[in-house]
Amino acid sequence: MTNEERRAALEAIIYAADEPATLEQLTRALGEEKLAVQSSLDELVASYAGEDRGIEIRAVAGGYKLYTKPQQHDVVRRFIKSLRPPLRLSMPALETLAVIAYKQPVTSPEISEIRGVNTAGVIGTLLDKHLITTAGRKEVMGRPILYKTSKEFLMRFGLSDLEELPSLKEFEALAREALGSDEGFAPVDESAIGDHSHETPSDAIAHVGEDLAEAEAEREHEALATSEGMPSGQLDEDPPSVKSTAAGE
Repeated sequence: MTNEERRAALEAIIYAADEPATLEQLTRALGEEKLAVQSSLDELVASYAGEDRGIEIRAVAGGYKLYTKPQQHDVVRRFIKSLRPPLRLSMPALETLAVIAYKQPVTSPEISEIRGVNTAGVIGTLLDKHLITTAGRKEVMGRPILYKTSKEFLMRFGLSDLEELPSLKEFEALAREALGSDEGFAPVDESAIGDHSHETPSDAIAHVGEDLAEAEAEREHEALATSEGMPSGQLDEDPPSVKSTAAGE
């Protein structure tokens, strides 16, 4: 296999792969020496780095994956938005979606605890709109269902994958754009969210940030109490968040 053929094969594999393709996987797929594959891979990555290219190959999570370049994110989001009519989401649905996005995978009881309200109905709405999907069951008593964001969520928000998930403040701006500005937010069911009935999208996201930060602090307190031999509380250990730093932003 020539160097040009090797680069073309690598490009095709990385494009087709859902997850970052590791050097070992690429080497096995091509049946070539690792050093030769690495050399061709480095050349391929460099060829995408030029300013005249709208996408790039990044080394992430131990592998390689295609991404849109940051400077093209706005135009990509506008394009994706043009393909889909604006969604209609209530404030509780937006809040719940934000919690799932930044704490996934997460269970319904954990979401309800963070938000302080029952979110079962809202989760059903998000499932119906294909913004979230199930991710198995948590190995605790009762084995509750875990939820995570879907490919439709990524498409709606113009994200290549969860590595591009922004801060909560930036997420609010993306929510306005993806959901058709304020017109995309449906009237709020006051009985479902207590005293948050008059919030704006910005207020809703701000509350989510505060709630996530409080939940993270409580989780750390639980872990500390357990390590010191004190009885732990009722909270199960949270699964790792997609971006633990985002919760405090």
